[in-house]
Amino acid sequence: MPKIFNTLDKIRPAYDITYKVTMLLCKLLLIADILITSYAVLGRYCQQLAHTYPDMLGWLGVIKDPAWTEQIVLTCMSYMAVLSAALAIRTGAHIRMTAFDTYLPKTVVKVSNVVADIGVLALAVIMLVVGWEYTTTLGSKGFYESIPWLSRFWMYFPVPLAGIAMIVFELEALYEHIKSFFITEEEATA
Repeated sequence: MPKIFNTLDKIRPAYDITYKVTMLLCKLLLIADILITSYAVLGRYCQQLAHTYPDMLGWLGVIKDPAWTEQIVLTCMSYMAVLSAALAIRTGAHIRMTAFDTYLPKTVVKVSNVVADIGVLALAVIMLVVGWEYTTTLGSKGFYESIPWLSRFWMYFPVPLAGIAMIVFELEALYEHIKSFFITEEEATA
C-alpha cells in the first residue's frame, strides 16, 4: 500500500468526529421538534377543552399554544433535512443508480463514482458559498414574525452548514474511491 494512503488514513478520526457531531445535532433537533410539537398540540387541545367546558376544565386554559412553535419546528426540520443528507453521503445511503454496476467493468464503475463525487462536491461548495451569501444578506435583514427578536439568519443557516458537512463527507468518499484504484479490497483489509 502506498505511503500516502497510510498518511491520509490518519485523518479518519476527524471524519468520525464530524459524523458523530452532525448525528448528535440531528438527534437533538429531532427531540426538540417532538417536544415543541407535542407542547403545541397539547396547548391547542387544552385551549379547546377549556373553552368547551369552562366550569370543569377552565384551569386547562393556562396551557397555551404559542405562535412561535410552528416556525421553530419548521426551522428544526430544515436543519435535520439537509444535515441528514450530509450524513447519507458518509454512509452511502443517498439515492444512487446502481442497476448497471454489475454489468459494467469495475473500472468504469469506479470512474463513475469519482465523477459523481466531484458533482456532489461541487453542489456542496455551491451550498456553502451561495447559502452563506443568502444567510448573511437576506437572512440577516429579516426576523421571524412570531419571534421578532430572532433573526431569519437561523432559518437560512442550515444550507451553508450542510454544505460544510457535505464537503467533509464527500472529500472522504472521493478519497476512498480514488484509493480503490490503487488498493484492492484484500489489501485494504489486510
